[in-house]
Amino acid sequence: MSKDRPQELRDIVERIGQRPANPITRARQMVEQEVPVARRGPGWDRHWRELEAYLEVGVVWRDPAQTACVDPAGPEGETQTDKKRADPKTSP
Repeated sequence: MSKDRPQELRDIVERIGQRPANPITRARQMVEQEVPVARRGPGWDRHWRELEAYLEVGVVWRDPAQTACVDPAGPEGETQTDKKRADPKTSP
């Protein structure tokens, strides 16, 4: 980058080139451009940090009542009819 541009402009161009790898961090940056600081709630920063951390660690959600991992896609071999919930009006 040439030195004839103002430092402020060079800083902006450098920040654009350093795009975070974490998509949650990128989303946070975009949202923070739109939401003024005065409108952000008390848990704003914690919320974003937790989301960023979950993605970085690769959290696998588990149901404490079950020993197996809860996969949103369901176990292999499970059919669509197996996934249906019982109707409380017709079930015993």
